[in-house]
Amino acid sequence: MAPNGKKKAKKGGPRFIDPDLHVFEPKDLWQRYIAPKYRDQAPIGTDNFIMDQNVMHDGRYICRGGLPPMVEELVHDSLAHHGRGAEFKDFIRRGFDSSVQIAAMDAEGIDMAVMFPTRGFYALGKEYDDDGLAAAIARAYNDWMVEFCARDPSRMFAVGLIAPQSVEFAIDEVKRMTNELGFKGVYLRPNPVRRRNWNNPAYDPLWREIERAGLPVTFHEGWPHQLPAAAADRFDGRFEDLWLTEHVLCHPVEMMYAATCMIMGGVLERFPGLKVAFLEANCSWAPFLLWRMDEHFEHRESYAKKHFSKLPSEYFRRQCFVAIEADELLGVQAARDIGTDTVVFSTDFPHEDSRWPHAKEAFLKLPFDDAARQKILWDNPARLYALG
Repeated sequence: MAPNGKKKAKKGGPRFIDPDLHVFEPKDLWQRYIAPKYRDQAPIGTDNFIMDQNVMHDGRYICRGGLPPMVEELVHDSLAHHGRGAEFKDFIRRGFDSSVQIAAMDAEGIDMAVMFPTRGFYALGKEYDDDGLAAAIARAYNDWMVEFCARDPSRMFAVGLIAPQSVEFAIDEVKRMTNELGFKGVYLRPNPVRRRNWNNPAYDPLWREIERAGLPVTFHEGWPHQLPAAAADRFDGRFEDLWLTEHVLCHPVEMMYAATCMIMGGVLERFPGLKVAFLEANCSWAPFLLWRMDEHFEHRESYAKKHFSKLPSEYFRRQCFVAIEADELLGVQAARDIGTDTVVFSTDFPHEDSRWPHAKEAFLKLPFDDAARQKILWDNPARLYALG
């Protein structure tokens, strides 16, 4: 349904699978869905202003320094810039339920979409004293997501959250995603947890289970939070200032960190069937990073081959995907350099800096030929998530 309540025809244009379409979870999701033993410890969302995405735990925002991780002025400025205030107020009135998600997909011309969290980013943006609580937070979100996608299971799919504090609990949740929930991928923040890099051997049983399940690992940053993050120790000041400094760096730099762990750390060598996606962080960084990885491999080949046998760029092209933004003109040449078989595109709905409902329209203005557009909009996300 469109915001005015009338049926809205699906927008035309090429077929499009959005590999990273966000939900906007109810603030009391964890109070309603978490295991009873953890209910009094569950995180809770806030709604102090329009599109307030924040989450609190133990009386504090899940944010570095405990500061509110978004201010009303920034959200209003962004929504006004893109002319979406009226639509989003209506979506909020309707509770951002799954009917809103379908309406948003129709307005943008999205045939199928894989759902990612919003408040779920922040709920797993800290280390909890109790590994069981962390695992229960992920499990509760996943239970809610099953119900959310049930409105139209032919168009709406999901990645599931896991809390990597406990590798054992994370493996249990991957098995549940596969055997019970029917999820299409596993979501992880790129930030290190328990001071472990992603190439730490402690994670090998997790990668082995995800590979066995045939699910992709999807890395996606969500800022700010309490976990270690790129640039977090370099900038201080008001949140408004950090949005103009720290936020510029954290998404792409954290993806570069994760890609380096997975490739140079030998994870993709050890698990050749594991697919990995680096989402919502631009793609223009990828050619440079792959060039630098290859350079290091060539300069230190005899030592490097003890850890992996191929050029790093070969692993990327074999097993990895990266997302281009709607107006990322630099990404056109980047896609040509790394191969258009590795690139996907997402709208980022309903975040305030999304180009929705004109994201697809903006992407189609980028100078890709029809064959590349077909790959980026449909073939690659279908292959990433094993969608028919």
